[in-house]
Amino acid sequence: MGLKWNDSMQRYPVILEPDDNDTLLLTIPDFPEVVTYGDDETSALSNAIGALTAAISARMDSAEDLPKPTQPSRGQRTVTMPALIAIKSAIYSEMRSQGVNKSELARRLEQNPRQVDRLLDVLHQSRHDQLDRAMNALGKRILVNVEDAA
Repeated sequence: MGLKWNDSMQRYPVILEPDDNDTLLLTIPDFPEVVTYGDDETSALSNAIGALTAAISARMDSAEDLPKPTQPSRGQRTVTMPALIAIKSAIYSEMRSQGVNKSELARRLEQNPRQVDRLLDVLHQSRHDQLDRAMNALGKRILVNVEDAA
C-alpha cells in the first residue's frame, strides 16, 4: 500500500496577525510552540518553515507524535513543509503508529542504528533511495505529487 503525501499532509494552516512593532506575528495552531514573525507576509511565511522544522525536530527528539495538519479555513494561508522533511516526518510517524523503534528499523534495514538517527534527522540531507528503503521496511512506499506553485 502506498503512502501518498498529499496537500493535507504537508501544509499547515497559519495565523498571521499584526504585531505591535510593525511586523506580522505568525503562529501555527497545530504546533502551539511555533511563533515567528516577519516584516511582511512573505518573510513571515519563510520564517515559519524554519520554525516548523525546529518544532518537528524537537518533537521527534522527544519521541512525541507529530500532529496532522488541520483543514485550513477558506482563504487561510498555509506553510508547506519541504519535501525531505515531509518524508522524514512520514517515516517517523509510521514508525510510531507501528510501534517500531530505531533499533528495529535499523535491524530491518541491516544498518547501524546511527544511520537511522541520520535518516530521521530533519537537518541531514538523506538520499531518496535511503528514505524509500526505510518506508519499504515499514511496509509502505512513497508516492510523489507535483502541482502548480501558488
